[in-house]
Amino acid sequence: MRSGRRRLNLAWLATIPFFAYTFLFLFLPAGSVLLGAFKGVHGGYTLGNVRVLFHHPYIDAYKTSIEVSLVTALLGGIIGLATAYAALREGTPKWVRSIITTFSGVAANFGGIPLAFAFIATLGTIGVMTQFLKDQLHIDLYAHGFTLFGKTGVEIVYLYFQLPLMILVIAPAIDGLRREWREAASNLGASSWQFWRYVGLPVLMPSILGSIILLFGNAFAAYATAYSLTSGTVSLVPILIGAYYTGNVLDNPHLAQALAFGMFVVLAAMMVAYIPLQRRAARWAK
Repeated sequence: MRSGRRRLNLAWLATIPFFAYTFLFLFLPAGSVLLGAFKGVHGGYTLGNVRVLFHHPYIDAYKTSIEVSLVTALLGGIIGLATAYAALREGTPKWVRSIITTFSGVAANFGGIPLAFAFIATLGTIGVMTQFLKDQLHIDLYAHGFTLFGKTGVEIVYLYFQLPLMILVIAPAIDGLRREWREAASNLGASSWQFWRYVGLPVLMPSILGSIILLFGNAFAAYATAYSLTSGTVSLVPILIGAYYTGNVLDNPHLAQALAFGMFVVLAAMMVAYIPLQRRAARWAK
C-alpha cells in the first residue's frame, strides 16, 4: 500500500512543469491584463478604460471583429461539416480520408505572415479572373466593394484555416454516428431525410454548435494574418491592441489592456456556451 501511494505521489510530481507553465504563461499574464484594464493613467483604479470601449472607434472594432468571426465561423462550419461528412462517411475510400485529415491538420495551423503572403502572391491570378468577369459577364467585383485587403478579403483568408479546423473538430462526432442507428431507422420505414431530421442532426447538433463557437473564438483572437494582409487598415480588436503595444498610441497604455479585457469577456461568453454543448456531445461518443 505504501509503495503504491509513493508511486501515486511521484506521478503527481510530473504535473508540476505543466502547472508552472500554465501559471507563468497563462494565468499570470491574464491576471496582469485584467488588473491593468482598471488602472488609471496617473495611478489608482477606474472604470474609465472600460467605458471608453463603448464609444468610437473601439465599439466599431468589436463589431467588425464579431462580424468577421461570425461569418467565417458559420461558413467554415457549414462547408467544413459537408466536407468532413463526404470524406469520412462509410463507402468513401480510406485514402480520401487520409488526404483530407492530413491536409486539415497542416492547414489549420497555417496562418500569419506566410498565409497572407500566399494570398497576396495570387493577386495576379485574381486580377485576370476579375477582369474576365468584368469584360465577359459584366460583373465588376471591385465595384461591389470586393478587395483582398479589406474586411471581405480577411474573411476569405480566414476561411483557409477555419475550414480544416472544422473538419478536424467535427470528425469524431461524425465517426460517432453508428451504422446501427441508420439500419434501425431504415427497418422502421424511415427515409434518409427522416433519419437526419430525427436522429442524425439531433445527435450532431451539440458538436456542430460547439465547433462553430470554437471557430468563432479562433477567428476573434487572430491577429498576425489580418495585420499582414491589411497592414492594420481593417479595424479589428487584436490590431488595435497591437497598435497600442507597439507604441503608436501612448496617451493611455492601460487602454490596450481594457481592449484585451473586452476580448476576454467575449471569449468567456463563448466558453460558457461551449462547455455544456461539449458535455452533451460527449455522451454520444461513449
